[in-house]
Amino acid sequence: MSVPQPVIPDYQGANLVGLIPAFSAPAGHRPQWVPEPIQGAEQVVLFVIDGLGWLQLKERSHMAPALSNMIGGPITSVVPTTTATALTSITVSAPPAAHGIVGYKLVVQGEAGREVMNVLRWRTPSGDVRQTVDPAAFQPIIPFGGRPVPVVSKAEFNGTGFSTAHQRGAALAGWVQPSSLAVDVHRLVAEGAPLVYAYYEGVDKVAHFQGFGDHYDAELIAVDRIVADLLDSLPAGVALAVTSDHGQVDVGPRARALDPRLAGEIEMASGEARFRWLHARSDVAGSVESLAAMAGDLYGGEAWVATCDQIEADGWFGGPLTPVVRARLGDVAVVPFEPVGYLAPSETAEPLLVCRHGSLTPEEMFVPLLGQRGRLAT
Repeated sequence: MSVPQPVIPDYQGANLVGLIPAFSAPAGHRPQWVPEPIQGAEQVVLFVIDGLGWLQLKERSHMAPALSNMIGGPITSVVPTTTATALTSITVSAPPAAHGIVGYKLVVQGEAGREVMNVLRWRTPSGDVRQTVDPAAFQPIIPFGGRPVPVVSKAEFNGTGFSTAHQRGAALAGWVQPSSLAVDVHRLVAEGAPLVYAYYEGVDKVAHFQGFGDHYDAELIAVDRIVADLLDSLPAGVALAVTSDHGQVDVGPRARALDPRLAGEIEMASGEARFRWLHARSDVAGSVESLAAMAGDLYGGEAWVATCDQIEADGWFGGPLTPVVRARLGDVAVVPFEPVGYLAPSETAEPLLVCRHGSLTPEEMFVPLLGQRGRLAT
C-alpha cells in the first residue's frame, strides 16, 4: 500500500503560533490569512474550542449555524496535535521546539529517576511534581508576549501546573458553568481589553469518551449556542475569532497494546496513543537503529515510523531541539495514519477513549479559523 504524506504544520503562515501576534497587530496590518471580519477590528476575542477539527465541523455544518455563518477556513495545528502542545503554542506564539511542551506525556527527572509526566495534570506515577518540575522553568517563554491578556476559562484550571506553564501572568476569569463564558467576555470587552482569550473543553471530552454520534452532535449544538451568545454580547466593532487546538479520529477498539516483541528493545514508552515514543535501551550499541527497523516492520503499514532526529530534520516541531527539550522525548516515534492507537503498559484507563488525536492526518491537523463581528446593538 502507498503511505500518505503527513500534514506538516505551516509554522510561518496560517498556523496556531501566529494567532496572538496577528490579533495584536494594529487593525489593518494583519496577515492576509486572518479572516476579513477580524482585519480591522479594534478588539478581538479569541475563542478556542478544544477538539473541534475543521473536517469534523464541515461534516456537521448544518448543526452549527452560528459557526457555519462565520467567515474563514482551515489553518494548521502543531506537532503533536495534542492539547498541551497546541494551547502552549497559541499562548506563547512559538512552535513546540521553542517552548518545549512537545507532547502530552513527556519524560522528566523525578524523585524516582526518569519518569513520564502527564503535562495536563503535571503528575508522574509518583504524584504531583510541581515542586520538582517548575512549570515556569519547564516552559520559559512568557505567555502573550507579556501583554495583559485576560483568560476566560474553567475556574478549576486556575493555579494548575499546566496553566502556570502556558498562561502565567494572565488574569483569569474563571467560569463554573459554560453559560457564564459570554458574560465574562462581555465584561472584559466593555472594560476595554484589546484581546480576550476564552477556552472551552467540552467537545474534546465528549469525543474522547463517547465518540462521534448523538452525544457529539448535541455537544456541537451546545457550543454553537455559546458562539451565538458571544456574538450577541459583542458590539459590532469587536471581532470574535474561533479556532481549535486539534481535530479527532475515531479509533474506538482499534487502540491496542504495544507489541510485546518491543519489550526487550525499549526502556520505556511516552507520548500518547497516536504519537507514541519508544525509548531505546541505552546499554545496547546501535539500539536506536535496531528499534526503528523493528518498529517499521511492525507498524509501517499503518503508521509513520521515524527517529527523533528524522522528525527534527523534517521540521515537525518547527525548529531544532535543545538538549533539554530533546531529553523529554523518545528515540523512535510511531505515528499512525490509520485510525489506530498504541497503548503503553501503564495506560490502564486509555482503552476507554473512543476518539483520539496526536498524529498528522488531515482530520487531526486542520483546525478552523473563523471570524465574525459582534451583533450587539449599541
